[in-house]
Amino acid sequence: MRGRLWGVALYLFLLGFILNLLGIVSHVVVSAFAHRWFGTPLPRAFTTEWFSYAWKEFGLAQVLGVTIFVALVVVFLALLLGFPAAYILARRNFRGKPLLILLYFLPLLIPQMTYGIPLATTLYRYGIGGSVLGVILAVLVPMVPLAVFILMPFFEQISINLEWGGAVMGANRLQVFRRILLPLTLPGLLTAGILILVNTVSNFELTFLLSGAGSQTLVVALFYNVFAGGVRPVYSVDAMAMMYMVMVLSLLLIALRFVRPTQMVFRLDQPRR
Repeated sequence: MRGRLWGVALYLFLLGFILNLLGIVSHVVVSAFAHRWFGTPLPRAFTTEWFSYAWKEFGLAQVLGVTIFVALVVVFLALLLGFPAAYILARRNFRGKPLLILLYFLPLLIPQMTYGIPLATTLYRYGIGGSVLGVILAVLVPMVPLAVFILMPFFEQISINLEWGGAVMGANRLQVFRRILLPLTLPGLLTAGILILVNTVSNFELTFLLSGAGSQTLVVALFYNVFAGGVRPVYSVDAMAMMYMVMVLSLLLIALRFVRPTQMVFRLDQPRR
C-alpha cells in the first residue's frame, strides 16, 4: 500500500512538473507571436514582427556571432586539451588516480559561482575580463573536464593491443595516432564536441561574470534585456527567448541523436599494464 502511494505521488509530481514547464514555454511561444495580448486567453492577432524588431533592436547579429565564435573556440580548445588528458587517465594506472580524477572533475561538481567570482576577479585584474578572450578562458574551466569525462570511456573501449600491433608493424606514435586512435575515437570526439557546444551556448554564470558590452552571448544578452532599465515590448523579449530556446533545443536533439549513455561510463580500477 505504501509503495502504491509513493508511486501515485511520484506520478503526480512528474505531471505537475511537466504541466508547469509546458505552461511556461507555451506562454513564451504565444507571446512571441502575439500582436497584442491583454486580458484574453489567446491573442486576437498574431505576427512575426517582434522577431525582426528583436533582431535589430537588441543587435542579435553581433550577439549570435559572438555566441557561435565562443562556442566553436571552446569546443576546439577543450577537445585539444582534453584528448591527451583522457588518453593518459584511461591508459595509465597509478597510485591516487581516483583522487586525481575527482579533483580534476571538481569544476563539474561544484556550483560555478563558487570559483567563477575569484576567477573573474583574477582575469579582470590582468585586463582580460570583459572581453571575448575572458569568456573563452572562463568557460574552458568546466568544459575541459567535461571533454575528459566523455572521452575516457571511448579510450577504455579501444584495446591497447591495437596500438602495440601498429608499433610492431613499424608505425611511429604519430602514425598510430592518425591511423588507429583518431578513427576509433571519432564517435567520442563527436559526442564530446556536441555536448560541449550545448553547454557553452547555455552557460550563464561564467559568461555573465566575464562578458562585456561586445562579448555577450545570447543567454547573457537575454538576461540583460529582461532586467535592464528602460521600456521595451515584452513580446520582443519573448521572441528573443524563443530564438534561444530553439537554438538550445536543436543542439540537444542533435546531441541525443549521437550520444549513447552506455558508452559514457569509465572505470577507476583498471588492471595494471
